[in-house]
Amino acid sequence: MLLLQFSTSHYCRKARLALGYKQIFYQVENLTPSLHILRVKPLSGSTTVPVLLPQQKNCPAVVSESSEIIQFLEIYQPNPPLYFEDSAYQQEALRLEAYFGESIGKESRVVYCQFRSTDAGKQIDPSWISLLTIQIIRLRYGINAKSAERAAQKVADAIALLSEFWQDGYLIGDRFSVADLTAAALLAPLGLIPAYRRDYPWLFERITAIHQLCNEPLPKNWQTGLGIT
Repeated sequence: MLLLQFSTSHYCRKARLALGYKQIFYQVENLTPSLHILRVKPLSGSTTVPVLLPQQKNCPAVVSESSEIIQFLEIYQPNPPLYFEDSAYQQEALRLEAYFGESIGKESRVVYCQFRSTDAGKQIDPSWISLLTIQIIRLRYGINAKSAERAAQKVADAIALLSEFWQDGYLIGDRFSVADLTAAALLAPLGLIPAYRRDYPWLFERITAIHQLCNEPLPKNWQTGLGIT
């Protein structure tokens, strides 16, 4: 299988966590923002990543979007499962996946990109290509200090929700699911921001454990969130 991605995208991280949890061998093709359209649009008809090319018999040629990729993987390799047989549990798991995907994933991107535009944030990766990419994302999504402040409040609300469950168990039922995986992937960028690492150590301990469970490396420069260079 081949995963077309942005290496720093937390939505692509979600797909990688799922592939790793399922212990499915895959390769990645890292794309350049903006130029990626030339690669993915002819395949999926969309301009977003991740895009998975299963390259297997009796499989679709292209699967796009992280949620659809997980849905495909559940059929392709049911075990270990990310979905539930219990319909009530499954409905709640998909609701939380959508909540994190449609709201918190976008808000964490705003908070992270705004931080990356500060002097402290630029030190995470001072390369010109990284700084240019951050600026492109900020312009594309209209990210500024005010929007980051609003986003930070929504992120705080999500973390408060997680604190009721994640410190002692799972988000749904008594096992790991797509809800836990999605939360870990889409909040992972905040682990590079020292204030979040200081205020929510339990959150990033859980995110670290989920990455280990899914055989996925933590974000590059993860230690900088602890003030370690």
